[in-house]
Amino acid sequence: MTRNRAPCLDQKQLMTPAEDIFADLHARCVALGTRLFTFTALDEGSLLHRRLYTSHPVEYPVSGTKPLERDGWYDACVAARQTFVANTPPEFARYFFDHALITSLGLGSCINVPVADGGPVLGTVNLLAEAGHFTPSRLAAYESLIEAARPALCLALSKSLES
Repeated sequence: MTRNRAPCLDQKQLMTPAEDIFADLHARCVALGTRLFTFTALDEGSLLHRRLYTSHPVEYPVSGTKPLERDGWYDACVAARQTFVANTPPEFARYFFDHALITSLGLGSCINVPVADGGPVLGTVNLLAEAGHFTPSRLAAYESLIEAARPALCLALSKSLES
């Protein structure tokens, strides 16, 4: 698989550790109301999501993986490259085996934003908050933040997978 080099990166970004890139986006998303933030790499060959960053290391450790199911979530987020939005637990429960843990943390909505560099989806930014949080205006703000960070996220993803 050939990957395009992430465009528009300055020298500072090229030197920034992956953890710092993820942490910066995490902080920006918290300012908009995110309560749980993870970044996962997609490994379609192994049919796994590999967690590279987390705001909740006890519940969602960086070493963790989740199965990559070819379901409605996959169709929307990976195949169609669209943000998956679920504003209530029933909307995400059918796709997320850990839905009971999610709701036990007081979370009731999520978005998963695909990250790609011109080729296949490489990973997803996963944001969770209380039910109903992802209104159209908030969704647009989150997507704008993530799109601005996309080149750095692609670079961080490649750095993380090399180590």
